Amino acid sequence: MQLVYVADPMCSWCYGFARPMQALLAEPGEFAPIDISLVMGGLRPFTREAMTPERVDEILTHWHHVHEASGQPFAKAPDTAMHRPGFVYDTEPASRATVTVRTDWPQQAWAYFESVQRAFYAEARDVTQTAVLTMLAERLGVPGEAFRAAFESDRLRQATLQDFAQSQRWGIRGFPALIAQHRGQLHQVCNGYAPIETVRQRLGALMAPTA
Repeated sequence: MQLVYVADPMCSWCYGFARPMQALLAEPGEFAPIDISLVMGGLRPFTREAMTPERVDEILTHWHHVHEASGQPFAKAPDTAMHRPGFVYDTEPASRATVTVRTDWPQQAWAYFESVQRAFYAEARDVTQTAVLTMLAERLGVPGEAFRAAFESDRLRQATLQDFAQSQRWGIRGFPALIAQHRGQLHQVCNGYAPIETVRQRLGALMAPTA
């Protein structure tokens, strides 16, 4: 089974969807072996304005819904990264960091993506900052200097833009999005959060023999 997972490391519903994805990859069952590609969708890249208190409260409401649906842990007000003065919700750096690891240290790509999610949502770290993204890479054994050099290169900036453009070409407007390649065609499995039972059901229906 070939899957494409389109997401953003600073998308709360993608963070919630981490648990169903972990379950699917840990126990693929009839869908084994699963070959999964990770594409950065670009939730709100290149944002420049600092968040207002009203906007922070609005997003915290979404976090609460994700927690209720998924059980994922979240930092609470006023201790989230968003509560820091001048915080800018720019998802491009975290996306570029994920693309950097995916490109130069592909064996660590999935673990790195999940570590950025945990750092932002559960550990209240500001993953828009290069120092934080570098530290997370080092935790996985990626050399910090090599990561930073790649992360800041035009090569990886362009690769990240290509991910965003690919998501747009596929017509994806919300994240997470799970796509399956089957019989030479792409099929949307999920667009938005879904529990693991729903994911397995939809994949099973896709693989069912046609009349």
